[in-house]
Amino acid sequence: MQAFLKGPASISTKPVAAKEKSAAGSSGEGKRTRPIPWVEKYRPKNVDEVAFQDEVVAVLKKSLEGADLPNLLFYGPPGTGKTSTILAAARELFGPDLFRQRVLELNASDERGIQVIREKVKAFAQLTASGSRSDGKMCPPFKIVILDEADSMTSAAQAALRRTMEKESKTTRFCLICNYISRIIEPLTSRCSKFRFKPLSDSIQQQRLLDVSEKEHVKISNEAVSYLVKVSEGDLRKAITFLQSATRLMGGKEITEKIITEIAGVIPKETIDELLLGCQSGSFEKLETLAKNLINEGFAVAQLVNQLHDRVVESEDYSDKQKSAIVEKLAEVDKCLADGADEFLQLMSLCALVMQQLTQNT
Repeated sequence: MQAFLKGPASISTKPVAAKEKSAAGSSGEGKRTRPIPWVEKYRPKNVDEVAFQDEVVAVLKKSLEGADLPNLLFYGPPGTGKTSTILAAARELFGPDLFRQRVLELNASDERGIQVIREKVKAFAQLTASGSRSDGKMCPPFKIVILDEADSMTSAAQAALRRTMEKESKTTRFCLICNYISRIIEPLTSRCSKFRFKPLSDSIQQQRLLDVSEKEHVKISNEAVSYLVKVSEGDLRKAITFLQSATRLMGGKEITEKIITEIAGVIPKETIDELLLGCQSGSFEKLETLAKNLINEGFAVAQLVNQLHDRVVESEDYSDKQKSAIVEKLAEVDKCLADGADEFLQLMSLCALVMQQLTQNT
């Protein structure tokens, strides 16, 4: 009986040992450095690394030297470094040890209704800022509350923030970050120092992209870098994301302008030329076929509207009257698409007007 009991027990120990080994192996594998998106990897670590925003950097450098920091309002297009700048400044002010205690960051993904402002933000703001940095550097006597995407907060929540900003000014500084300053209520904007983040210049973007390419050993032609900058429209985050996607797609081969076009979802110049030729032909059936092909190939009509606008405005082939009529229609189509209208119908409506404008004088 004992031998019978020992048998299965001895057998069962082997798989357990094997499982333990596999578990140990998996935990060892988990300790390897995980790949992170390049946007996060190359996010500025300190204020000096922030590019092109000289006024903000100057103010933050003064505060790092010991001057007081006002309440801040950062606004501007996406991907210009608003969140990166305040996070880099906070890390330099408080150091890695006190950063979590002294900084409260709320994003649009968090709930930020009037209740959260009254409870969470108010409770954090009322805490006294105590503790000193482990490295012996001077630590400011205040905390920072970062409200990212502040333009998506309700007016009631913004109104609830007014009193807290005034009452807790001795211990707390607020940094509001938004894309559209017009959506922030007037009483909040008057309590903050406003800084507009400009779209990054082409030369700055090119330099950053070349730096990232060099560090990641990416082969990319100068024409492709210039085209990447043009496609991203001043948004460095978008440019770095496209660069990483193209690198993964090519697997070590050189990145060309054609690959960037495919990755970014940009409509090729030849396709737009073909569509405009279809409009000039005066054949509605041909136009309908071209429009169907454009939709079936997966191109976004909103992207076509953007590219067609630049094409029409810069072209010398159309009269001012034709340009004004086409651009007005482009605005109408853009509004309808934003409201959720059918893409094919809006494209046909746009093409019909372009055809009318191009054929009425011939």
